[in-house]
Amino acid sequence: MTEVVYARDTSRETRQSVLLDAARAIQLAALVTSTPDGMLKVSHLPLLASTDKDGDIRLCGHFARANDHWKVIERGNTTSMAIFQGPHTYLSPSHYASKQETGKVVPTWAYVIVHAHGTASTTHEAEALLAHVNDLTDRNEADRPTPWKVSDAPDDYVARMLRGIVGVELRVSQLEGVWKMNQHRSDADKASTVSGLSGSDKSRDRQLARVMSETVSGPL
Repeated sequence: MTEVVYARDTSRETRQSVLLDAARAIQLAALVTSTPDGMLKVSHLPLLASTDKDGDIRLCGHFARANDHWKVIERGNTTSMAIFQGPHTYLSPSHYASKQETGKVVPTWAYVIVHAHGTASTTHEAEALLAHVNDLTDRNEADRPTPWKVSDAPDDYVARMLRGIVGVELRVSQLEGVWKMNQHRSDADKASTVSGLSGSDKSRDRQLARVMSETVSGPL
């Protein structure tokens, strides 16, 4: 496997199950597709990750029909990559225990990303599109006290909405990820950073603290 994204060895995540779980949890991705003239087409959309009976990974989503990204894919001779951006935040040098010892510390950014490389295809079939939006809706409504279902809307209205979208599927040939959690720093610095972020009034800091705590508690 060719490593495309730069990362320290300590920050690189290669476990397919971890990468797949992260993609499933994040859902929203930037889908980037090359064009024959050397340009890039980018769309932001939720992509549902699944594996087929052979273990191959698929990412399924949909474009608004007015978005000509799907036309680029249908013209062929393209490659695509889906970028999932997970929890991230700024890390102040003030968090580090070593700041008091040497002062030789600088800010950085901690983050989780997953890149899925592959070849995309499209579908216009109403049955396939309905199955997709049902899946997307059911996954995201499951935790609600009274889940909304696509079937709650009038059939003719749903049919009209489906005509306004185009399905997209990315057959994944490579998954790679980076969990940049300062794994290279001392145990004291990692512990003090988790403590500092956990006490922050910013929700993204606290979320990152949970991920960092799980990441640095043992080897990747």
